[in-house]
Amino acid sequence: MTTGPSAIGQHRTPVTSNKRKIRIAVLDDYQEVALRYADWSALGADAEVTVFRDHLHDPDLVIERIGPFDVVCLMRERTPLSAGMLARLPHLKLIVTTAMWNASLDSDFALQRGITVSGTTAVPSGTPELAWMLILALARRLPAELASMRNGGWQTSVGADLEGRTLGILGLGKIGTRLAKVANAFGMRVIAWSHNLTAERAQNAGGRRVERDELLRESDFISVNLKLSDRTRGLIGEREFGLMKPSAYFINTSRGPIVSEAALIDALRLKRIAGAGIDVFDIEPIAPDHPLRTMENVIATPHIGYVTEATYAHFFPQMVEDIRAWMDGAPIRLLPPQAHG
Repeated sequence: MTTGPSAIGQHRTPVTSNKRKIRIAVLDDYQEVALRYADWSALGADAEVTVFRDHLHDPDLVIERIGPFDVVCLMRERTPLSAGMLARLPHLKLIVTTAMWNASLDSDFALQRGITVSGTTAVPSGTPELAWMLILALARRLPAELASMRNGGWQTSVGADLEGRTLGILGLGKIGTRLAKVANAFGMRVIAWSHNLTAERAQNAGGRRVERDELLRESDFISVNLKLSDRTRGLIGEREFGLMKPSAYFINTSRGPIVSEAALIDALRLKRIAGAGIDVFDIEPIAPDHPLRTMENVIATPHIGYVTEATYAHFFPQMVEDIRAWMDGAPIRLLPPQAHG
């Protein structure tokens, strides 16, 4: 395998013949592990795989990069592909995205263009585990205590107990339900809300359904676990942060645009809430000078909720399976039509 000189983190499989190959681009392989987690040789000599480690924000640069490719593999929503971008990709025949939903891909328009769109199944454990890491780290002031130890100091703060506190879960699906089970084990009270949540479903998950404003007012810890859609975009803003307790902690491991980033930063700066654990942002990767990187009452992680060995060992082999099935004329794991709203 050789390294291409024209792009950071770009790798190509060797060319072994003069026959026109199916050109496959794997985007945003931040850790440079895509080729390690799957056997791409299963695609045969008719395929040429190019892996890009760096991320491009500019849509024009994205179009320039992937324009020659027949197949594009997306890791979650790292690189958006809008209808306008897809219209400028005449060679594109197959898109493979990890999971069976991608809010930044206009899959309906892709299908209208005759582009096949396949996905993968998902591993649900990584994100709830990270959410609990953030909750526990916030409660026990872990960053400050770690910094004190590294600097030769000792105890600097008094941690918050979880037992008897209230966890508010916005979105009680697969991830939210896992959070609720752990909260029950810690002796926490669990309340939950989403547009379609019923009292019975909440009770079965170990919680109680409440209205959204009640959840915001009563919770000591609030975790966002909703799917990004038209009706959840901007769901939490200045008004909602104003309803929260000054002692409350806010956790978002779902999608950045569900929350007004400006309102979150204001709430943290003005100490309207005690702190936040944030794994997702409006634009990713975030800028080096982004305020959420350095605020003392924030624990920020670089969208690593799903970035685990088990998840990658699941995603990348299924990408190869999807491409192989498409090459054989029998595509699999086709994405369903998008649900808007």
